[in-house]
Amino acid sequence: MSDRTSNRVADAPSDIWVYRLLPQKFWPYAQLARWDRPIGWWLLLWPCWWSLALSFGVQLGQPVVEGDGPGGVLLYLQLIQGLFFFWLGAVMMRGAGCTYNDYVDANIDARVARTASRPIPSGRVTKRKTLVFVAIQAFVGLICLIGVCLIGRATLNHFALFLGISSLVIVAAYPFAKRVTDWPQFVLGLAFSWGALMGWVVLFANLTLVPLLLYIGSILWVIGYDTIYAHQDKEDDALIGVRSTARLFGENTKPALVLLYCGAVGLFTAAFLLAGAGWLAYLGLILGCVHMIWQVISLNIDDADNCLALFKSNTIFGWLVFAGLLLDLI
Repeated sequence: MSDRTSNRVADAPSDIWVYRLLPQKFWPYAQLARWDRPIGWWLLLWPCWWSLALSFGVQLGQPVVEGDGPGGVLLYLQLIQGLFFFWLGAVMMRGAGCTYNDYVDANIDARVARTASRPIPSGRVTKRKTLVFVAIQAFVGLICLIGVCLIGRATLNHFALFLGISSLVIVAAYPFAKRVTDWPQFVLGLAFSWGALMGWVVLFANLTLVPLLLYIGSILWVIGYDTIYAHQDKEDDALIGVRSTARLFGENTKPALVLLYCGAVGLFTAAFLLAGAGWLAYLGLILGCVHMIWQVISLNIDDADNCLALFKSNTIFGWLVFAGLLLDLI
């Protein structure tokens, strides 16, 4: 095995910018942060962007404050600011979460074929350096959080800052969930859907039923797509005692996905109705629903490649919903 090959991770793509642009000494850190697998930060980002677009839609529907300019130009500039900071924050916090998860799960990863080549179990990064890398990413994430908490304000939005920092409790608990419950995907949903709350409070500094419905719907969506993902490891998980909804649902995974995805779409629809969203937002949601139906029909829980491909396809759902909300703002 060549040195370049030995520095790769078995379940990660090989032909990606990480290996083309970064020196080899940085590869293990890029792998810890999953920069070679962007699907994770996309899935973390979508609830943020959905909620932000929905909140700006509500704000744009209100009378323009004098000085905002024609058509609420300043609001559109603030939207761009929010989209950028949420994107960078999602990349950093997803990276920090994955790095921390690998730190906690090092012994488990060493016993699973798909994860044994990751940087910590393979010995390419020490646990001490791993924690330093977590801290660096979390610090950049904090800067991004402060950035979104200043959207349209002269002073810091303290409620949004508190809410953002509060998510770290769930992030810290997630790696342990698979040891104590059959529903670790629910805990992941609590963390990965937090942006559905944040995108709203950065603008309004309060929580209403709209972001709460969006948040609960997103949790159901996360449980669904991560159940599909977990089917890749169900045999190894059964051997080492790791629990998951994939193992819990088993052959009933498709009916479970129907319930989860229908619940998600229903709650998203209710959030859109309360927020006064226009028809383009519903069109995006309808197209996303069609994509969900395709996922369920196409799923083969005994084919790891099929499960991974369908899991990754959820970013298409994210794009469809976001595109509808964004077009509704124009």
